[in-house]
Amino acid sequence: MGVGGPVGAGKTQLIERITRAMSREVSMAAVTNDIYTIEDAKILAAQGVLPVDRIIGLETGGCPHTAIREDTSMNEAAIAELMERHPDLEVVFVESGGDNLSATFSPELVDFSIYVIDVAQGEKIPRKAGQGMIKSDLFVINKTDLAPHVGADLAVMEADSKVFRGDKPFCFTNLKTDEGLEQVIEWIHHDVLMTDLES
Repeated sequence: MGVGGPVGAGKTQLIERITRAMSREVSMAAVTNDIYTIEDAKILAAQGVLPVDRIIGLETGGCPHTAIREDTSMNEAAIAELMERHPDLEVVFVESGGDNLSATFSPELVDFSIYVIDVAQGEKIPRKAGQGMIKSDLFVINKTDLAPHVGADLAVMEADSKVFRGDKPFCFTNLKTDEGLEQVIEWIHHDVLMTDLES
């Protein structure tokens, strides 16, 4: 499952919150992509939710979107290594390096993708209709608590998201308090794992 979005939007935090909420019921791992560091992998490991052997940090160099779209070989190798270590894996998160609004994941790399923006980038972001936002399976608008401080109208962001997303799901979150996280978890259960079909 790809997790993309601009620098600082909350991609790493989203993965940390999901794994914290679901780690007892779902076998998960993560691959993080950074240009010149493995900082996001270190952050995930420091949170202590996923064991270190379930996290691989990649230094991709160059443009961060290349490693998730044009040449996905590094990510594919990392996923294969994680699958070899943990044959029971059900979800592997692939976090892109912070990128622009047009970044999308290759369908050969991921089966599902989440695109994250934050309210502080401005209420106009959904209206810009970047391909990451339009093509992702779930669109997350994070840091809703900042709306009054940056003059962003969440109702405007919601209306614009409906226009450009059509029937595709989106949600608002404040991951500092886990507000809205339950919608993300529900989407994973319903659309990704399809656990509601098992009963």
